Amino acid sequence: MSAPDLDHQPVFTVRFPNRSRRGVLLGLTVPQLAVVTAAGALLMGVLVTAGIPGAVLAAPLWALAAAIVLIRFHSRSAADWAPIVIRYYLRRAKGQLLWLTRPATRSRLDGLLHLPGTDASLRAVTAPGGGLGAVHNPAAGTLTAVVRVASRAFALLDPPTQNHNVGAWGRCLAALARTGYINAVQVIERTVPDSGDALQRYWAEHGRPDTPVAGPVYDELLAAAGPTAAPHESYIAVSLDMKAARRLIGEAGGGLTGAFAVLGQLIPGFEQSLRAAGLVPGGWLSTGEIAAVIRSAYDPQALAALDQWSATGQASAAPAAAGPVVLVEEPDKIRTDSACHAVYWIDQWPRSEVGHGFLHSIVFSSGVRRTLSLTYGPQSLDAALKAVQRTKASIVSDAAERVRKGQVDSEADTQEYADAKNHERELIAGHADVDLTGLVVVSAADADELRRACASVETAAASTGLDPRLLRWQQADAFAMSALPLART
Repeated sequence: MSAPDLDHQPVFTVRFPNRSRRGVLLGLTVPQLAVVTAAGALLMGVLVTAGIPGAVLAAPLWALAAAIVLIRFHSRSAADWAPIVIRYYLRRAKGQLLWLTRPATRSRLDGLLHLPGTDASLRAVTAPGGGLGAVHNPAAGTLTAVVRVASRAFALLDPPTQNHNVGAWGRCLAALARTGYINAVQVIERTVPDSGDALQRYWAEHGRPDTPVAGPVYDELLAAAGPTAAPHESYIAVSLDMKAARRLIGEAGGGLTGAFAVLGQLIPGFEQSLRAAGLVPGGWLSTGEIAAVIRSAYDPQALAALDQWSATGQASAAPAAAGPVVLVEEPDKIRTDSACHAVYWIDQWPRSEVGHGFLHSIVFSSGVRRTLSLTYGPQSLDAALKAVQRTKASIVSDAAERVRKGQVDSEADTQEYADAKNHERELIAGHADVDLTGLVVVSAADADELRRACASVETAAASTGLDPRLLRWQQADAFAMSALPLART
């Protein structure tokens, strides 16, 4: 291709709709409505028993209720924060913010992953005949398999190839959503500390250390560069909804055997879709490899030992050793065996036109150890269309109310209505609908280093048009949803 052709290639862009902040009634969320309803009922009771003088004396109480509903903190009202904060401090009073376990007491018989919190019942199971491993969540009725993926450097691809790969990935998600029995798809891209063990293996097998001059130089280079490297790893977790797939599972033998059979039927087509999107499947993880991914998320420094113990060069661990030995939850971070972690939720995606590689500055933040998690929750067509209709009706009613009160139009509502109509057209055209949740985990050796790393990630996010919000009073659950390949919604 000639230089002029390169200069005139089209640049493909994408724009995300504004996140709607509409409530369920009169712009109020469920917690706000609960406060308003309780205050109204109490006011009626006071008026009946004590009359207007009693209601006036209780004015501070009404002012407090109004403040709880109206005052906002980090884009949420005090009423919305109340359930989260109350749950956090109730758990604190019960001593549930500290997780301690003795490795010697962990059971190695039933495949339990020994994770803290609501993930305590998760089990690592293997398909009949071995090979494919998965995580079974008996409470949610899901079976999650994980595949390792790799790709060429996306930023180095020409715009048409980038656009083709992004479109193919969208078709891959749409195909999964249309099955009706996929609960969630999670993409994890993370950086991990590297012990240099893989490099040492390769040098031992293929190198020539006895070569004059070059041999000793390579030895010194590997010894110095290996432990300081930060390789990237990418995984895709696919969660099967065993309740939705009950009929198929029953036809395949029932139970986990039937669930693995359904997953096995899905895998070939899924891998073909990944290749069409420019991704290279690197094999589905066994139970030991899934346990190693989870273990290294909680304890990054354990990865070096896991690499050295593995005969295949791919980190592996016993399922019983997957969970942390210690986890301390704080309002704005958690501390685990060898690291501190802070989780950000991507509140707003870019609302102006951006290129397909807009996440590049987050993914390649220099000197920062982080995990980017994108979770896609497929929605049924009927539910998606009803949600769009509710949004449109809410926008129209709000606009009519402003006209009645003589207020000016809201440009934000106009744009939101246009986004809703465009979304409806896409659904009618046959596109699948998914809920996208983006989480970023920043990890560091100590609290001071974590603060510096968080500042770097926030700066990188600002340059991409992202609006990350540090999650408060819910860090442990958010870490499990983002850093672990569990495809939780």
